[in-house]
Amino acid sequence: MEAGAATPLLDFFRRNQVDRDIRLMAAQCVLGLRPSEQEGILELLADDPDAEVAETARTHLRAMTDASGANARGQAEGLVPPSDEAEEGNKTALERIAAMSPAERMALAMRGTREERGILIRDSNKIVAIAVLSSPKITESEVENIAKMANVSEDVLRIIGHARAWMKNYAIVSALTKNPKTPLAISLNLLPRLIEKDVKSLATDRNISDVLRIAARKKLTPIK
Repeated sequence: MEAGAATPLLDFFRRNQVDRDIRLMAAQCVLGLRPSEQEGILELLADDPDAEVAETARTHLRAMTDASGANARGQAEGLVPPSDEAEEGNKTALERIAAMSPAERMALAMRGTREERGILIRDSNKIVAIAVLSSPKITESEVENIAKMANVSEDVLRIIGHARAWMKNYAIVSALTKNPKTPLAISLNLLPRLIEKDVKSLATDRNISDVLRIAARKKLTPIK
């Protein structure tokens, strides 16, 4: 995968919006990223201004590109330590997550449970929330639920709206269009794809933008 390839996480790394501890964990291949995304981030981090991050990234990048790269990658991803359930058994998911650093929360977003992803998608740190959408474990039903949330960042909803694979799912399209938090440009773009029943619902919904509500009414008005 080329370093220039576009994914939400790669964009964050490319724009230098990632703290050093997260960059180092990414260079160590312990965040549980998808292989293609991991390789792209390693290519970016190989030129990181921090010497330790850059050298770590170059080392793992060489391991991924030599003859045994596949095995090396699997071993690196296996470095993510399992949670100590015996020690944390009496804590709720919210309590455990609240005590984590951003880097730890990002790692959990990639490898955690559905419940943990449901919490982390609302994280105030954008890269943590976006990591949830990059998790190899996330399902379309989870994305549909996220598309309905009014307490996630607009960036999260924008990413969902720009993902072609998810936009093939009508339930996600409908949920995203009806969400008052969804950027207006995305909602207007998705409106023509809605069935009449859902358009009628938008035409009377006082929680959405006036612009979107009026557009829904116009769609229902027969052309004379």
